[in-house]
Amino acid sequence: MTRELRRAAAETLRVAGVASPERDAELLLAHVLDVSLGRLVLVDDVSPEQREAYDALVARRAAREPLQHLTGTAAFRHVELLVGPGVFVPRPETELLAGWAIEATEGLGSPVVVDLCTGSGAIARAVADEVPGADVHAVELDEGAWAWAERNLAGTGVDLRHGDLATAFDDLLGTVDVVVCNPPYVPLEAWESVAAEARDHDPHLALFSGDDGLDAIRVLAVRAAALLRPGGVLGFEHADAQGEAAPAVLRATGRWAEVVDHRDLAGRPRFTTARLAR
Repeated sequence: MTRELRRAAAETLRVAGVASPERDAELLLAHVLDVSLGRLVLVDDVSPEQREAYDALVARRAAREPLQHLTGTAAFRHVELLVGPGVFVPRPETELLAGWAIEATEGLGSPVVVDLCTGSGAIARAVADEVPGADVHAVELDEGAWAWAERNLAGTGVDLRHGDLATAFDDLLGTVDVVVCNPPYVPLEAWESVAAEARDHDPHLALFSGDDGLDAIRVLAVRAAALLRPGGVLGFEHADAQGEAAPAVLRATGRWAEVVDHRDLAGRPRFTTARLAR
């Protein structure tokens, strides 16, 4: 029975334009049955109540509600985050940026790491999880997203604050080893091109950043330079169309060395790193 259910659900999601219909159908059914994906094939009996719950979730997903809002969680590297309405759902591409930040702490005794625009707290949580000796700080401006970050970072030792990336952490000026950020970077004119899941459900504060999408990155270039010690490093995500424009923001300031852009697993420009000039 579960095979037929999944097949019908996948077709519904495919028609609705969902990017990964088969996978989403499986994940939703596993969620309803409270089993792992690996055990899903072993389950054959579905109660009427479970069938009704599954159909309701499939309908919501077909309406392009984010999968993670329906399951309530999002996997990110080695941790699981609580997510829902009011917070940007962390993307797999951002795991590469988090991995860079983690690698950047190697060889440092007690590295000081700052995650600006933390959103759900994904990057800060990953760093705290994989670099136990790190002194991790995070900030988020949006109140709704901050509440989710507070839940995800509880008990981790991360210093979470509610504030603006442009003014956050005056007490850390000139002492930070790594600044990492997944800022808003979608141009306002690109509204129609944004996937419905993000456009209709993610906070617009986490998505849009001026006419060219680079406003937050310009602010970041200034604030990161103030926070970092000489020789400290910055890494931030950007849109795949900003592989030249985003690094150019740093180069134009004259404050940054070793400005490098990195591609994601699909070969698209995805994040920029740089070192504060000594």
